[in-house]
Amino acid sequence: MMLDNDLKTQLREVFKDITTDIQLDLFRSDQAKQSELESLLADVAETSPRIHVNKLNEQSKFPMFVIKKAGVATGIEFKGIPGGHEFTSLVVAILNTAGLGKVPDPSLAKRIKRLQPNLQIRTYISLSCENCPDVVQALNQIVLAHGKMTHAMVDGEFVQEDLQRLNIQGVPSVFVGDELIHVGKSSLGELLGKLEEKFGLPLDPSETGAVAENLGHFDVVVVGGGPAGAAAAIYSVRKGLKTAIIAERIGGQMLDTKGIENFTSVAYIEGVEISANMDKHLRAYPVEILEHRRVRVVEKDEGTKHKIILDGGESLVAESLIVATGAKWRELSVPGEKEYLGRGVAFCPHCDGPYYKGKKVAVVGGGNSGVEAAIDLAGICSHVTLIEFGDKLKADQVLIQKAEQLSNVTIIVNAKTKEILGNGRVVIGLSYEDRTNQQTKQVDLDGVFVQIGLSPNSSFIKSVVKTNNYGEIEVDGKGRTSQPGIYAAGDVATTPYKQIVIAMGDGAKAALAAFEDRMRAEK
Repeated sequence: MMLDNDLKTQLREVFKDITTDIQLDLFRSDQAKQSELESLLADVAETSPRIHVNKLNEQSKFPMFVIKKAGVATGIEFKGIPGGHEFTSLVVAILNTAGLGKVPDPSLAKRIKRLQPNLQIRTYISLSCENCPDVVQALNQIVLAHGKMTHAMVDGEFVQEDLQRLNIQGVPSVFVGDELIHVGKSSLGELLGKLEEKFGLPLDPSETGAVAENLGHFDVVVVGGGPAGAAAAIYSVRKGLKTAIIAERIGGQMLDTKGIENFTSVAYIEGVEISANMDKHLRAYPVEILEHRRVRVVEKDEGTKHKIILDGGESLVAESLIVATGAKWRELSVPGEKEYLGRGVAFCPHCDGPYYKGKKVAVVGGGNSGVEAAIDLAGICSHVTLIEFGDKLKADQVLIQKAEQLSNVTIIVNAKTKEILGNGRVVIGLSYEDRTNQQTKQVDLDGVFVQIGLSPNSSFIKSVVKTNNYGEIEVDGKGRTSQPGIYAAGDVATTPYKQIVIAMGDGAKAALAAFEDRMRAEK
């Protein structure tokens, strides 16, 4: 992999503020692609006088290198060639090693340091996977903040025996030893929570405050970092209110959205770019950004105030609370789904589809996302079975017609998925009920892709505010909920039409309503 001159120019600008020596220790390897890695690292080192490549005498079966800071190992390892989407992971790792870029805040770092030392974490990736870099970068940041553990990005291309031995059928797959810790897209906060659950050290009573930390008292706390949450935080802080935003990741579901062609005034833009612009806009104001966090529960605190308790034990108090937590991919909630996640059950056809080349798969869901997934998978899989609960597909007619024309796609409607079947190691089939005659039928498969839409992220607040049968928070025309002082905006609320532009307007409206109510209360 060679870097062109334009990319080198960009990297020189990105790396210009590095003030410490970053060393890329390159292992020897007889593997054919070793020269490709050598060229890549040499090109990267050329963009900064602070970055150096050091060729080791130690032998490796495949191309690999580790990152050191001022001669000291950081714990970050790349087993493979970080090209494709993973090139960003290399750039971010260098910046983070130098103390630059987005890194865990001090309170989050305290939680990270409560993990057991000497953990050796591996993330198996595919260079075509768009979700893998987020997981790799998050775990690298955890390793840097901890100081006494390692994390390796492992390109599955070079370790086929590992993929077979560990039954890996989806990426990214995170392991500690031979124990699967996580599979699929994730955030730093979610990954940290899973590591804490399995490898967290017990708290010493005298150290309780190190983790169970009070983060402060705010006029407005916004929960959710998508378009609704970002708009709410910006409108609130511009009113002179002390504002905090709690989010697993700034951008929310938009980070997973490719091309956007209906965002008024912009002919085409990608979700990652909008998210980056929102993050920059938020940081232009004195908003307390509490990223990589999830709210556990909301409690009443001293009359009209609200106490927000986070998963890591941290807490903060809000005069007004705006819930903008969006929605997540819906699960089937049938036997076998969770058991075979990453071993035949997947949610991302783009990332995990290549693992099913020449195999038989099913797509559950007849909406646009499901039919699009079936069409895409038909190009690489031997056969695709598209399963829809209703009596007809719900996708746009042009998509339905395209799917119907594919000879290796079978469409089954009036089918209620009952169970995902496996042999203890991997998925082998799916059983469904034919709703026309209540007979149970079975399809032999190698994988199942779930594409049944989104469900609102409202579980943490359901006992406090009124929700509808779908779990959406019921709001009035200004975003007010059934509980005074709590507002909701965006996909988590009953607002019709789940669109980015509507969510942004929703967030602004909820913030203005909160300010209006505050002014009335002070009169």
